[in-house]
Amino acid sequence: MGEAVSVPLWLFVVLAALAAWAAYEKLLMPAVRWYVANRANLVIDEVSKRLRIGIRPFQRTRRQALIDRLLTDPKVQKAAEQHAEKMGVPILTTLKLVESYAREIVPAFNAYLYFKTGYWIGRRVAQLLYRVRLGYVDSEGLSKVESNATVVFVMNHRSNMDYVLAGYLAADQTALSYAVGEWARIWPLSALIRAMGAYFVRRNSKDDLYRRVLERYIAMATEAGVPQAVFPEGGLTRDGRIRDPRLGVLDYMLRGFRLGGERDLVFVPLGLNYDRVLEDRTLLLSIDPEAKRPGRLVALWRTLAFAGRNLRLMMRSEWFRFGYACVNFGSPVSMKAYCRARNIDFKELGGDERKREVAALGRHLIETVGKIVPVVPVPLITNVFLASPEKAFSEIELKAEVEQLVEKLQAKGAHVYVPRKDLDYAITVGLRMLTLRRLVDCKDGLYSARPDEAPVLRYYANSIAHLI
Repeated sequence: MGEAVSVPLWLFVVLAALAAWAAYEKLLMPAVRWYVANRANLVIDEVSKRLRIGIRPFQRTRRQALIDRLLTDPKVQKAAEQHAEKMGVPILTTLKLVESYAREIVPAFNAYLYFKTGYWIGRRVAQLLYRVRLGYVDSEGLSKVESNATVVFVMNHRSNMDYVLAGYLAADQTALSYAVGEWARIWPLSALIRAMGAYFVRRNSKDDLYRRVLERYIAMATEAGVPQAVFPEGGLTRDGRIRDPRLGVLDYMLRGFRLGGERDLVFVPLGLNYDRVLEDRTLLLSIDPEAKRPGRLVALWRTLAFAGRNLRLMMRSEWFRFGYACVNFGSPVSMKAYCRARNIDFKELGGDERKREVAALGRHLIETVGKIVPVVPVPLITNVFLASPEKAFSEIELKAEVEQLVEKLQAKGAHVYVPRKDLDYAITVGLRMLTLRRLVDCKDGLYSARPDEAPVLRYYANSIAHLI
């Protein structure tokens, strides 16, 4: 009875691995899930007291339950049957494909990660890189938005920093759910983004079954009142100008809105602008057909060199961050009011008529966003240089030209952000950014634009071109 039993080493290793897996699966993971869920519930109780738009029950629903809802949705089931018939495959195979799409799309919102970890990281990163400023806010209009409305922030898309900046500045209002592209589907970044409430979108997908699953998820979230953020342009601007709207996600949101329902759908325009966009040269390179694309090693080296250069500036106390990043919140667009004014109901529309009305709404929203894009120092000054590309300006001449441009913009209703309400200071910090980046030369007290940097200067000028 008490004799030792010897086993082969390989069997011991297998048994030890099985025991470790059992401890992980049955003891460690349940404990971690309980701890995280408990912390999340505490955070929800805490933030619910200060959030203007509370966390919806849909956001607190278990992820698996949302996936099951998509799988059993009648419209998804019908799309699966049509796909199986068209492709000549068993329905069970198609349903497995639907489940894989659902798992790819559906987020796993965690309030603790969003309001504690995510908010802290977002604030630190934004304030480390930029002088973040909240410019114009239509407080009166925002105060009239009903607390149970589905609020969707619509914004221009200049940088991947937009996600961080908008989420950070809106954190005292609500928890935003973003549509995120393929760039973020990299582990472990994907897990963090999904926990922050974002859902993944395959841009330009031609798969009808995938688009139906995505449509039904967005419609369900909209109908349940989940606050969301969307970029109508569908992607980053490449030349600095606001792009024409893409209508897919907007159309899906409208499918979750009922004109006669209790919940309104309200689009809140949000305009962003920067003195420096970190991706500016990469974006310009993507639209230059003659430019040579750098390989991964070259791109990595340039990134490391860029970081090292800025680190050296920090150590010498010569680093001024990347200038100003400003955000404006415009007047909300209520879909109930919009539909009644145009005498339409999107639920009743179909075919070409629906496409026309969705396109008209998309144009209206992108124009509304365009009107509140902040005018910050660098775009102001680049417009002056590009208006007279061969001229060398003294500071006095430059100030006179900028003053005229500011008056012109303000007369057209643009929101010009002047740091410290001091135009001299705004010109100083704008020029400092341009000269440090060697986009503008300074010789004998005269400033002139470098001809070889005209595309970059034009990129920043284009951010406010529609206002001029």
